Amino acid sequence: MKIALLSDTHGHIDDRIKRHVQGCDEVWHAGDIGDLSVTDALSELTQVRAVYGNIDDQSIRQTWSEHQRFQAEGLDIWMTHIGGRPPKYSRGILPQLQTERPDVFVCGHSHILLVQRVQSWGGLHLNPGAAGNSGFHKVCTMLKFQITSGEIHNLRAIEWPRKQP
Repeated sequence: MKIALLSDTHGHIDDRIKRHVQGCDEVWHAGDIGDLSVTDALSELTQVRAVYGNIDDQSIRQTWSEHQRFQAEGLDIWMTHIGGRPPKYSRGILPQLQTERPDVFVCGHSHILLVQRVQSWGGLHLNPGAAGNSGFHKVCTMLKFQITSGEIHNLRAIEWPRKQP
């Protein structure tokens, strides 16, 4: 299963994002979608799983949930927008990670790409950074990887220069 993971598009989608999503079995969007046209465009390419973020309006919140918990090729995935980062997770996140122990925890919000194995709860923390043009980041980022029989393979960061206003 080929996955493209992105976050913090803030209403922006372009051919670079679409090119990296092309050929993936699923795209996961970890919130701050910004406009439903983003997930609509992605769904024309492949299956979309998404969560809403703090900037997302009511239409996005009615379409996507705050948390997604799902299985992907034998991996237990928990995706939300505001999750924090090891060891400083957002309020209530770490106790839930330690109790429920997903294999992979996905979040966005920080605009900072992070891939880290975490001892405190025993899983993999993924934050794809930001793929949109709003925010403090100078480089847009996303992650791509494959999942086979409960294992992540070929994990790589994709980056491109952010378009300046």
